[in-house]
Amino acid sequence: MNLQQIISEKVKVTIKELFGANLESVELQATRKEFEGDITVVVFPMLRVVKGNPVQIGEAVGNYLKENVSEVLDFNVVKGFLNLVISDSYYLNFFNSIKNNQKFGFVEHSESKKSVMVEYSSPNTNKPLHLGHVRNILLGFSVAEIIKASGKKVYKTQIINDRGIHICKSMLAWKKYGNGETPESTGLKGDKLVGNYYVKFDQIYKDQIAELIQNGKTEVEAKAEAPFLLEAQEMLRKWEAGDKDVVALWEMMNSWVYDGFEQTYKAIGVDFDSYYYESNTYLLGKDNIEEGLAKGVFFTKEDGSVWCDLTDEGLDEKLVLRKDGTAVYMTQDIGTAIQRAKDKPDVGGMIYTVGNEQDYHFKVLFLILKKLGYDWAEHLHHLSYGMVDLPSGKMKSREGTVVDADDLITEMADTAENISKDLGKLEGYTDKEKGEVYKTIGLGALKYYILKVDPKKRILFNPEESVDFQGNTGPFIQYTYARIQAILRKADFVLDTTVENLKLHQKEKELIKQLELFPEVIQNAAKDLSPAIIANYTYDLVKNYNSFFQNVSIFGADTDTEKLFRVQLSQFVGATIKSAFGLLGINVPERM
Repeated sequence: MNLQQIISEKVKVTIKELFGANLESVELQATRKEFEGDITVVVFPMLRVVKGNPVQIGEAVGNYLKENVSEVLDFNVVKGFLNLVISDSYYLNFFNSIKNNQKFGFVEHSESKKSVMVEYSSPNTNKPLHLGHVRNILLGFSVAEIIKASGKKVYKTQIINDRGIHICKSMLAWKKYGNGETPESTGLKGDKLVGNYYVKFDQIYKDQIAELIQNGKTEVEAKAEAPFLLEAQEMLRKWEAGDKDVVALWEMMNSWVYDGFEQTYKAIGVDFDSYYYESNTYLLGKDNIEEGLAKGVFFTKEDGSVWCDLTDEGLDEKLVLRKDGTAVYMTQDIGTAIQRAKDKPDVGGMIYTVGNEQDYHFKVLFLILKKLGYDWAEHLHHLSYGMVDLPSGKMKSREGTVVDADDLITEMADTAENISKDLGKLEGYTDKEKGEVYKTIGLGALKYYILKVDPKKRILFNPEESVDFQGNTGPFIQYTYARIQAILRKADFVLDTTVENLKLHQKEKELIKQLELFPEVIQNAAKDLSPAIIANYTYDLVKNYNSFFQNVSIFGADTDTEKLFRVQLSQFVGATIKSAFGLLGINVPERM
């Protein structure tokens, strides 16, 4: 139990002993700086079960705790606030119990707990990954790592949208205008090459629309009758019919894109345990609709279409099968979820990392799966997130105005290089060492800037602001970690000695209090599916450490025992920063 839990339980026992009353909960807060104390018990909520003057109640509780609870050294009461002074020995004992624990805060996976499947990325194979994908990927990967740290087994997956009219547009443009060029012949990553032809299709399509309008067609007619679109639609029909040449072209161009995606994932530092492909899953779900009809979950309208009535749940009727028997996206998503549960029978829940424009879709999907009677459907979550904007405005894939993920990674490293040079941060490094650090700083800046924001909020991404070495940024935290490593290199004594009977500085206590919160922070971040909780905890820890560093001399300590303890404390703060940043997918440099 941490300090808050210990004090809460002791206060409940105290109220029972002194007043014969039962407290359901105890309200605690940090003691205000102008008063002596480490943790404050708020007395006012107790008045619901204990009648009397809040100051007198506080005095009685304080005296009882001081006499009966070893952790409580002293107390004072200010109005209805009981400020408790916690003994140095409590903090020292706690620190000694964790300082050698490399996995502090992490819970071992229990086989008795159901696993969780986290889906993220899920791109289309007609273009490279872009800034919007980056937020999705970083969120999904980080949430998977946090849930894993909270004690559950996690499967990371994605569904690759590798079929449909948008894929055929790239294929058709390459077939007509590509002159057989390949990633090898052009030196381009495969996803970039294919993306160029998606843009090419759009340019020609727009020209054809303009020409048709000029010849008297309405805009609606022109968009529907443009020859290039009709050819793409015909190509899609041939693909669905299994036309050998079209399928061969599809396989070749998709393989280029898959290779390109893998290079980007490696550069970002994320991975997956399994892949699903829409080309394999788009026919799933029809059998499940038949089962649902038999159970009365779905109903058939006069035209033969199949629907689910969700009006009792405050939603509307949802189409799940067209009148001609063809599937809609909802059908496929129902079938894919059920297939995943079959593939991984130990899965007890799924998390879908998808933008907030799909909020309604997932409400409907989850309700239908519950109605179909799947127990894991009670544990489905939509990790909904806001879009990422740039100072220059909204991105559009088909117009080629997206911020390419690979270009963004390069730009972040370049920005880190420029700022580091101006600050003189990496003097004495070789060019190769500098390059690695620039990439670590740049990627760390990007990831932290995105992950420190609550997922539901929209982000205006500013690369230069993200690489600032001051304030709530990745580089600021990385620099503090590197500073700690420099302290450890300077220490010329054995660090694994246990320190006891030491009077602690207030700044040391504040650091240990912050460290004590880490396990609870991981659990809260897992429960809320929010890497922002981890990010902002780490920033608070670093702020506390820097305050300690500025106010307490480490190597100029009065005694060797104090010096040893302060280096040990620095070492563990560094380890916690590294662990926390690891959950965000961020690396930390040993020197900077």
